[in-house]
Amino acid sequence: MKHANDIMSKKEKLKKLILRQNSGLILRKLEALNREIRNCKKCPLWKLRKDTVPGEGPINAKIMVIGMAPGRIEDKTGRPFIGPAGKLLDQLFKIAEIKREKIFITSSLKCLPQPPINRKPKKEEIKACLPYLEKQIEIINPQKFILLGEIAFSTFFPKKELRSFRGKWVKKDGKKFFITYHPAAGLRFPKIKKTLEKDFKKIRRIISF
Repeated sequence: MKHANDIMSKKEKLKKLILRQNSGLILRKLEALNREIRNCKKCPLWKLRKDTVPGEGPINAKIMVIGMAPGRIEDKTGRPFIGPAGKLLDQLFKIAEIKREKIFITSSLKCLPQPPINRKPKKEEIKACLPYLEKQIEIINPQKFILLGEIAFSTFFPKKELRSFRGKWVKKDGKKFFITYHPAAGLRFPKIKKTLEKDFKKIRRIISF
């Protein structure tokens, strides 16, 4: 019996060692990608940015939340969704019973669109930034995505209309996507804020940690 327990103990130790090694490899890949993003000059946005905003969250996140682009505050700090829209997003996370520290948060663009500040991203800017988002997905490998707004939605579902998919889970390439409005729209329009709250209640029924 003791011999069998010793074998199991060794197997568990080996399993933990492999997990640590894999986690270390994933972290190094993500850090390398973040350095590449910080040095990016693929489009003119680099000339005016104060900082890049690659995203943040655990390297083994099961859920990735994707927005449009950093705002003014995010551009100053290098962190995603910490401005007014981010505060609303935190409230929505509470409705969905999602812990922010357990998900990876990023955007289709890693730089503030300007001038003017917070304008809609141009197609060439989205195209230039897309490989970074694709690499993040490859490295982290989340199984579920929450797409916030038209830009994030069209990145994965080109030539589709958000209104036809809003509030729904959609399967694509073996992964699940939940589509809803961007929190910034909820700040401007009370009706959209109520819709966001309803949508995140739907998310709560599907997601569990």
